[in-house]
Amino acid sequence: MPKQYRFRGSIEPTAAVKRPVRAEVVTSTEGAVGKMHLDDVIDSWGGFWGVSAKEVNAALAELGDVDEIHLHINSPGGEVYEGVAILNALRRHPATVTAIVDGLAASAASFIAVGADRTIMGRNTELMIHDAWGIEIGPAADMHAMGDRLDKLSDNIASMYAEKAGGDLAAWRALMLAETWYSAEEAVAAGLADEIEGTDTADNEIVAAAFDLSVFKRTGRAAAPAPAPAAPTRTDPAADASDYARRHAQHRHQLAAGRHRLPA
Repeated sequence: MPKQYRFRGSIEPTAAVKRPVRAEVVTSTEGAVGKMHLDDVIDSWGGFWGVSAKEVNAALAELGDVDEIHLHINSPGGEVYEGVAILNALRRHPATVTAIVDGLAASAASFIAVGADRTIMGRNTELMIHDAWGIEIGPAADMHAMGDRLDKLSDNIASMYAEKAGGDLAAWRALMLAETWYSAEEAVAAGLADEIEGTDTADNEIVAAAFDLSVFKRTGRAAAPAPAPAAPTRTDPAADASDYARRHAQHRHQLAAGRHRLPA
């Protein structure tokens, strides 16, 4: 039986199509816009294994002094901490960052997308959220410790979705545990994205991501049930800004107090 690689199936990473982070500056009458592509697995090794935070930082340095960055995403996700490092690199950049989902933003790629200043779903695209995964070897005490660590990681990820869309952290954790897939329209309705690029409707054909998604419970939105709501549908985010700020402050306080552990 051939070896199986995460998101690569039986294809050896060195034999897969390499998709490094690409960066370019597009100049128009309105100024310079940095354009970046994150089109691979998120992996601390980088290179043939995927995109690392180190590579993203190098790409950001290539862009130089721009006021706006368009980050195009087609990724099945990957390592949580590497995803957080990539998101924080984008947050630290003085430019306004717009994430544009070109195909798939799943797992760690989903919180990078929703953590941008603005999130746009391309037509026929999908977004997926799920609980953090981990591997541990050892006695029961080590397994329990890993479970606690994964709970904390997942609470942290849930706080990113809540910061974007509102809603209760426990509700987002429930959606993550269920592995919830969103179409472009569903992501906007849930508040995880701000708009669909170029249109308010989508065709039936789904853009295929060039990754083996069998590591997940489901292989895409077509194989998943409709997502349950975690927050009221957003119709005018600007009008609700003060309410979001109040709830976000409350969520941060509750996180600090450790109130969002799921029952055993």
